[in-house]
Amino acid sequence: MSKKNKLQRFAENKTFDNLFEYSYDRIMSEGFPLKGKWGSDFFHNDNPIVLELGCGKGEYTVGLARAHSDINYIGVDIKGARIWRGLKQSNEEQLSNVAFVRARIDQIEHFFGPGEVSEIWVTFPDPHPGEGVRNARHRLTSPEFLQRYRKIVKPDGILNLKTDSPIMYDFTLHEVVEKEGLELLYASNDLYGNDDALEVKSIRTFYEQMWLDQGLTIKFIRFKINP
Repeated sequence: MSKKNKLQRFAENKTFDNLFEYSYDRIMSEGFPLKGKWGSDFFHNDNPIVLELGCGKGEYTVGLARAHSDINYIGVDIKGARIWRGLKQSNEEQLSNVAFVRARIDQIEHFFGPGEVSEIWVTFPDPHPGEGVRNARHRLTSPEFLQRYRKIVKPDGILNLKTDSPIMYDFTLHEVVEKEGLELLYASNDLYGNDDALEVKSIRTFYEQMWLDQGLTIKFIRFKINP
C-alpha cells in the first residue's frame, strides 16, 4: 500500500465514531474513559462483549457482528490502515454492535475492566516461529498473554484460536492448554476436513480462503482462559 493511501485511510479513520485511538502516554496519564463502561457508555446495552485481537482488516469482527446483533464486538489492532476496512464496512452497514481499538495487544488490560469481556478471538496471528522462550512469549496464546486476558475476562471466559500454523496450534494445545490444565472445549488440526457443523466455518478472511485454495489446512482451538 502506498504512503498516500495509508494517509488517506488514517484521515478517514478519524471520522468514524466507533474507533478509539489512545497513545500509551495518554492512557497512563488519563486512563481510558470506557474501561469498565463499554456496555453502558458506548453500546448502551448489557450484551456480552467479545474481542478479536490482532483483528487486521476486521473481517471476523464484522462477520460475527452481522450474525449476532445481541453481542457487542470489538476488534483490536495496532495497524490503522488495516482497521480502516472493518471501520468502513461496519459504518456502511450501520452495525451498532461493532467498535475498534487501535492499540497493542500487550496493553489490553488498560482498555477493559475486570470481567468486562466474555470471549476472545485470535485469528491467524503471527506464530513467531523458532525455538526458545523469547519467541513463545510473543504468541498471543502464551501464558504471558493469558495473564493479561485473565484481568479482563469473566470467570468462564473463552479463547478461540483459528490459525494455519502448526507451530501456533501445537504450542497452544500442548504447551498452554494441557500444561496449564485449562478446559479444552474443541480442537481440530483440520477444521474443514471434518463434518462438524461449526459457525466458525462460515466466516473466512481473504487470506484464509487464499490458504485453503493453496491446499493448506486450518486449525481451530476453543478453550476456557481461567484454570
